[in-house]
Amino acid sequence: MTAKLVIGLDGEGSGSRALSHAKRLAGLIGECEIVVVYVVEWSPFTFQTAEENAMRHKRREEELKIAHERVVDPAVASLKSEGFSASGIVRHGDVADTLNAISVEQGADQIVVARSSEGGFAKRLFGSSTANLVMSASVPVTVVG
Repeated sequence: MTAKLVIGLDGEGSGSRALSHAKRLAGLIGECEIVVVYVVEWSPFTFQTAEENAMRHKRREEELKIAHERVVDPAVASLKSEGFSASGIVRHGDVADTLNAISVEQGADQIVVARSSEGGFAKRLFGSSTANLVMSASVPVTVVG
């Protein structure tokens, strides 16, 4: 049976720490797939005109593309070059809810995130998102320092 780890990246040094820990875990586990995830915080609850919604959708698509190009795709390529089984996902949404939803969809055994960073994902996670993820996740969560 193949184990599956979902790794939350932020594009900062802390995401690298989470990824390093995930590689270590995958090495210990043996047969393991790493799913690299970047969540762009996004609230669907805004009231806008049709034109504003069109611009917002365009900006959303651009953010997804940039996150793939700058964060997720390089991490996945690096993992694969080191012999790991890896894939990547970028989504908009609430960080904790989205990471949990992806872990459920993917049949993950564990979520790995970083505790703190210079900014980005882990900084958002340090407050209520961390607590929400740890308290509500459907699978165990490892928070890396």
